[in-house]
Amino acid sequence: MALDRNIFSIPNNERSIDSFKSRLIGGGARPNLFEVELNFPSGVGIFDDEIENTTHRMMIKGAQLPASNIAEVIVPFRGRQLKVAGDRRFDPWTITVINDNDFKLRTAFERWANYIVKVSDGSGTLNPADYYTDWVVNQLGRANTDLNVKGKDNPAALPVLRRYQMVGCWPSAVSTVELSYDQVDAVEEFQVTLQVQYWTAYDGKNAESEVKKIHRKTK
Repeated sequence: MALDRNIFSIPNNERSIDSFKSRLIGGGARPNLFEVELNFPSGVGIFDDEIENTTHRMMIKGAQLPASNIAEVIVPFRGRQLKVAGDRRFDPWTITVINDNDFKLRTAFERWANYIVKVSDGSGTLNPADYYTDWVVNQLGRANTDLNVKGKDNPAALPVLRRYQMVGCWPSAVSTVELSYDQVDAVEEFQVTLQVQYWTAYDGKNAESEVKKIHRKTK
């Protein structure tokens, strides 16, 4: 789309709060509406009866939608600098976990790290494919609750607006859990840093990768 250099071509009523409200679809995405789908390697010894995905995904209280980074390559030319695209880089992905009384998630991450490199003798799994797993973070939307004929709210599911599959994850750091007599009115939590090979984005309404769709359009 060409840049319109005439600032007076935009009607004044298009700069109003009502105009902004009509364009803020769904009231805007909310950072507290998300969920993380867990996936531990089979060799870790964590089974479905120990980690129940529907329940324990609620214990992930913090995460991020991943960044998209492309490094720059600077080519000098007669006192100037030409910046061209370099290689992609994928940042580590950090999640914050609520520690419940059974320590199941804490235990799962400790077992996963020990599966990669044992704390006792430094041995571990040699094949990366054995300790890589794919995790998913879902950006949820607000539910649109309709009233039924009885005047009661129908249970409305939170829609998935965007879905990111984090491919080839493994934990490079499981943080400490801080203990102190001074801490009151708080629940324990800890952070896990997961290394990621790459990620793939999906539209919440379509199973096809958004990245692949964009790539196809540019051909």
